[in-house]
Amino acid sequence: MFTVRIAVRGYELDTQGHLNQAVYLQYAEHARWECLRAAGIPGDKMLSTGIGPVQLECTIRFQRELRGGDETDVSCEFIWGTGKTFRIRQEVRKLDGTLAAEITGIAGLLDLRERRLVADPGGRLRSLAGDPAVLSLG
Repeated sequence: MFTVRIAVRGYELDTQGHLNQAVYLQYAEHARWECLRAAGIPGDKMLSTGIGPVQLECTIRFQRELRGGDETDVSCEFIWGTGKTFRIRQEVRKLDGTLAAEITGIAGLLDLRERRLVADPGGRLRSLAGDPAVLSLG
């Protein structure tokens, strides 16, 4: 499973000194883009082929607080099925392994010209990736 390390910065905290809830989504999005980049599909490459990722649904389950100075590992796992959508499972963990949050979502690839979801998103990403295994497309 792909992971990226992110340090919690002071300006990301809420009034109680916890990581602001909206920032978890930013961490998750950063991990997804880094996962795509690690697979050989940086954002500009994807956009130049006329497609872009879209998040259709997202759920966050908060488990433990994160505070300023904490370091986290944010994972990203693509789960493929059939059809125009796929699932993404992510975890935000402290360095000691403590689960801080689970983020699950449903996503797709948008054809930027047609403004419709791509019929086979896994196949499309596999064709673009230098290392499709990073996206569980082995």
